[in-house]
Amino acid sequence: MSTTRREIAAPHWLVQLLRSTPVPIPWNMVARAVLALAVPLAVGYALGDIAVGALISTGALPTVLSESAGPYRYRARRLGGATAAAGLGYFAGLITGGIPAASIPVVVGVAAVSALISAAGSNASVAGLQMFVFCVLGTGQHVTGLRVEVLLGYFCVGAAWSLLVALATWTFRATSPERGAVAHVYVELAAMLSATDEATSRVARHQLTTAMNTAYDRLLTARSWLSGRDATYRQLLNLLSASTPAVEASVAMVNAGRRAPEDVIDHFIATSAAVLANQELPEPPEAPEGADPVLAALYAGLARIGKGDNRKRREIQPWHKRLRGWAGSLISGPLTWFAALRLTLCVAIAEVVALLVPFERSYWITLTVGIVLKPDFGSVFGRAVLRGIGTVIGVGIGAAVLAAGGEGWLLVLLIAVFAGGVAVGKVRNYGILSAFVTPLIILQMDLASTGSWDVVLARLVDTVLGCAIVLIFGYLLWPGSRRPQVGGRLADSLDSLVKYVDKGLVLAPSGEARLERSRARRRAYRALADLRTAFQQVVVEPSAAGRQAVAWWPVIAGLERVADAVTEVGVTLGRGAPAPADADIALLTAALTELAAAVREEREPAEMPMPDNEQLSGVVDQIGAAFDAVRGPDLVERAPLRLVRRFLPYHRRA
Repeated sequence: MSTTRREIAAPHWLVQLLRSTPVPIPWNMVARAVLALAVPLAVGYALGDIAVGALISTGALPTVLSESAGPYRYRARRLGGATAAAGLGYFAGLITGGIPAASIPVVVGVAAVSALISAAGSNASVAGLQMFVFCVLGTGQHVTGLRVEVLLGYFCVGAAWSLLVALATWTFRATSPERGAVAHVYVELAAMLSATDEATSRVARHQLTTAMNTAYDRLLTARSWLSGRDATYRQLLNLLSASTPAVEASVAMVNAGRRAPEDVIDHFIATSAAVLANQELPEPPEAPEGADPVLAALYAGLARIGKGDNRKRREIQPWHKRLRGWAGSLISGPLTWFAALRLTLCVAIAEVVALLVPFERSYWITLTVGIVLKPDFGSVFGRAVLRGIGTVIGVGIGAAVLAAGGEGWLLVLLIAVFAGGVAVGKVRNYGILSAFVTPLIILQMDLASTGSWDVVLARLVDTVLGCAIVLIFGYLLWPGSRRPQVGGRLADSLDSLVKYVDKGLVLAPSGEARLERSRARRRAYRALADLRTAFQQVVVEPSAAGRQAVAWWPVIAGLERVADAVTEVGVTLGRGAPAPADADIALLTAALTELAAAVREEREPAEMPMPDNEQLSGVVDQIGAAFDAVRGPDLVERAPLRLVRRFLPYHRRA
């Protein structure tokens, strides 16, 4: 990589680190967070004991920190599990608090368990994090002078209140999240077809992929164990499935650089409104005379919406099979053990440092280490830096509260503001989250009882020490943490793309064949979307890992264009366009397989024969561009290191 490229790398990672995700403010989550955290404080103050209100409000924190969008049953499992785990951790911290010989082994053990159960899925990961966080917070509550059962009782009251707030509208809005997710797919389709340039349309296509993944995830999660509203979910899933031809034709239209007719865009918007309002779908517009294959496929796709075949209900997976699958992932996944070992070591160091720091309640050091080093939450470097920046800002806010003599109803109002900020920060930026959660916890657990400036200084020093432990022992000195990891993920995405080429360029005469083709397309686009997420997590680092992610970016973009080109050809099949010869398809899959092997084996890809077929010229051009990107000037920067491939399970050899 040239000197100029290295010079601009640092500003690039800094910009990426501070960038906020451009998503709408989740006002419903903001409202729930405010009610869950501020109401107990207000009631406590009104009854003359704001400290009790603060302790009850603390019990509502697990639900607020674990809140996410999704089906109500899914959210009930996620929030209930996180709250129960937090209560268990809190109790373990309470009974060992004030006794370092007992609390240190317990905290370190909970940290290890928290890291290991992250492999069991998103809900288990969130529950593990809450168990660790509240175990650490519980170890500092002995200074209140209250009995363990009293503190635990206050926590349980707050937890019950927050769960009630989170799920109160279930009875009359049970299917609204899923209905909104399906409607959002049509909004993104209209946005993609309305784009006026390639850059805008590509961003819109990424958003469409995300919308479809979200809709399928929510519906399949709900239906996998649903009993009461099965007909509604089946209808929504059939509607989403029947939209596949329209989605494929829309992607083909955009990939061809053409703008869709206005009546098509208007129809998607009207369909979205009808789905959201649970009304009858509008009649699709008629295709114009003499429409070419791509345009004809688009109008045919509109006619198919709402006419999908019923699907069989997914079987409920027994708990013992899920447990066996998690255990298998631990046995075969050294990355999980590697992350657990790193977290355990850094937490142990933090606990020792906390004993040496002359501050009361120095558990904040351990808390910082555990939250930043959570193994499935992205870049360690980025989270450590954002945590430090956010905490400095948060401590500044806490200092301003003290300077203003914050107490009484002003304290309640500030808790409400910080609670809303936490809900926004969760979806926008980790630094924003840290900036609001720091003064929130300070007010709940410290200022309500002490009101001292020393608390503000102590939290600032504790956070800086925690971030320093993470950066030194968990990042700079930890083997493999600064080494590239994106290339192996890209090779796995290529495998999914090979399967899509194999299924997407052949005629699909039966419904089962069309279903298999649409599944292959979804898997390919989902793999590329996951790859883009991995890139965005690593690109914030100034190390070789961040530089490699930047160097891989043209290849990632090239593979997305290959998928779009395959989709464009696929929608024309059966509409006047013959299917490509099997030999030509075999050449394309062989080329992509060679590309994946070259990435895994750290070499330039060999020259591969390509089909001489006008119908496949777009696919051939995009595959050629991907080969050129892999052979480009940044090849050395992209080469995965062998040590990383030893430890990371997704660096498989062909």
